[in-house]
Amino acid sequence: MPKLLKDAVLALAVLAGLTTLSIVSVFAQASSPDDIIGIWASDDGAFKFEMFDAGETYAARVIFAQPLLEADGRTFKKDTLNPDPTLRDRSLAGIVFISGLQWNSANGRWEGGRLYSAATGRTVSARATLTDGVMELRAYMGTPALGRATMLRRVP
Repeated sequence: MPKLLKDAVLALAVLAGLTTLSIVSVFAQASSPDDIIGIWASDDGAFKFEMFDAGETYAARVIFAQPLLEADGRTFKKDTLNPDPTLRDRSLAGIVFISGLQWNSANGRWEGGRLYSAATGRTVSARATLTDGVMELRAYMGTPALGRATMLRRVP
């Protein structure tokens, strides 16, 4: 077999292998909008929340958040920094802090969400991606690249 033909066959084999790896990594990601539903927690145990179907979108409610607890470690703080004065006396226990996430099948992620931070009283944009059972929840203002990502794992 001439060297040029051998090189072409080798190049095709490498390309086929890379294509297979790309396809496998796509299948390792979320394949259904409902894959996001469930209980999620940070690796350090500081955050735990429930992601649920909110009709046309997905949302999340707080189950546990160390920074949102009083010094006793059990009582949730009040929402004192909320921009709406009528909500400043409510407990942060069980509040819906993520709303409006919509599945984008073309990008394989949930986008267009809003994340409320009780620590700052601000609401920012949010999106979520699942890869190999790990959720990357990205909160950002403006562009996602300048945001902050939190990695979460499903709680059995």
